[in-house]
Amino acid sequence: MSHLAILGASGHGKVIADIAELNGYKKISFFDDAWPEKLQLDSWTILGNSSQLIERLPEFSACIVAIGNNVIRIQKLSELHKYNATIINLIHPSAVVSRYAYIASGTVIMANAVINPAVQIGQGCIVNTAATIDHDCIIADGVHVSPGTHLAGNIKVGEHSWLGIGCNVKQGLTIGCNVVVGVGAAVVTNIDDDCIVVGVPAKPHI
Repeated sequence: MSHLAILGASGHGKVIADIAELNGYKKISFFDDAWPEKLQLDSWTILGNSSQLIERLPEFSACIVAIGNNVIRIQKLSELHKYNATIINLIHPSAVVSRYAYIASGTVIMANAVINPAVQIGQGCIVNTAATIDHDCIIADGVHVSPGTHLAGNIKVGEHSWLGIGCNVKQGLTIGCNVVVGVGAAVVTNIDDDCIVVGVPAKPHI
């Protein structure tokens, strides 16, 4: 492990850089499309924008995208894949991840998260601090499972959905694509694509 490039110099990027260091990366460089207006992220230097990262890919042993917006994160990952970038996933040392779980590239599992057996997690997902995903869940590409969120077993979550902080999802349900589940919501029924749901129990937000 030598040199990691992180695309996305934000608070989320700081967390990913911290996890990368805990995983043994000694040298970390940031790229962000706000460059050159933004040149620094705390102690890390921002070297350029996403186009410049592509030009400099041979300099890096691995890349990861640290952009909170689910759709943009997947778009940037797809662009990097076109140029044969080595995309990694990162798992915080305190996370508990079953050896029988599958996690695709570009996904980050944060501190104290729990991923149980037979879980499938797609590309470019965020499983945030202290979130839990129980057995046999299928999480599609570009999903964000926020801090303290709990998914019971056999749940399916569609692409680009965002499960808000502290929400809970009953076993066996399907949450569609591009869904937003509000903070602290309790999901007890299936959720269609492109919905925003809030409350206990979770209902469509009008």
